Amino acid sequence: MSEILASTPKGHIEVRNFSLAYETIEGPVQAVTDTQIHVKPGEFVSIVGPSGCGKSTLLNAVAGFLKPTTGIVTVDGERVNGPSAERGMVFQQYSLFPWKTVRENVEFGLKMRGMPRSQRERAARTLLGLAGLEAFEKHYPEKLSGGMKQRVGIVRALATGPKVLLLDEPFGALDAQTRVIMQQILTNMWQRLKISVLFVTHDIDEAIFLSDRVYCMTARPGSIKAEIPIPLERPRQQSMMMSSEFLALRRGLMSLIREESLKAMGGEINDMGMQGLSIELHGHSLADVI
Repeated sequence: MSEILASTPKGHIEVRNFSLAYETIEGPVQAVTDTQIHVKPGEFVSIVGPSGCGKSTLLNAVAGFLKPTTGIVTVDGERVNGPSAERGMVFQQYSLFPWKTVRENVEFGLKMRGMPRSQRERAARTLLGLAGLEAFEKHYPEKLSGGMKQRVGIVRALATGPKVLLLDEPFGALDAQTRVIMQQILTNMWQRLKISVLFVTHDIDEAIFLSDRVYCMTARPGSIKAEIPIPLERPRQQSMMMSSEFLALRRGLMSLIREESLKAMGGEINDMGMQGLSIELHGHSLADVI
């Protein structure tokens, strides 16, 4: 029996009947309502949707930073009641300790768990090598580029051997070229480690390129509008982004999100309004027209 349990895949996320409201000066605000999602062990799943729809709220609830108003969040059948080393988290903002070297940052969680120094150094170097950072292990964060800092953040989150990896727009602050490279590095690392990943992003191309499935959320109060399987072959290559299959998925997701983004603006703008944003100056300066 113990052998069967030992071989059971880890990292099954379930969110059922999830709602979350928070208090403001103007009264309670419903951020997310009646939402269900799941991530199978070893699966890469992304969440997209308009700004303010509750993507990060949902992710933070899985991390254990927020408690649902109603519903339940579980990982491998165990209820999430707070943060845990079994759920690694990577934020958009760089969260490295500036006084520690790259390797010391990666080792930190292992040190807190009482792992012997030689063992944690070996584990840190292995992961840094996987991310192409072994040559920078003695550097301090201030000497690293944005993409390198985020790679260290991902490696640090993985170092403690979590069941799941949660990423909240980790590449949002990077330039376009670095972002594409980071997507390739992340998918390559995931391919090797096969850890369950829940990934929040605004970038539709990024979601399609990285994921096995994509959840699209509605405007606030957020709920799941659609669940889209991504049938692209793995390993993923950047050349796939020009394929007819990829572009069809992109058009479908863009249509879903555009519809919800217009709703999120509260009727302030519609197709006619967007046409009206084009101002014909007829040779005059903007100051003259205004």
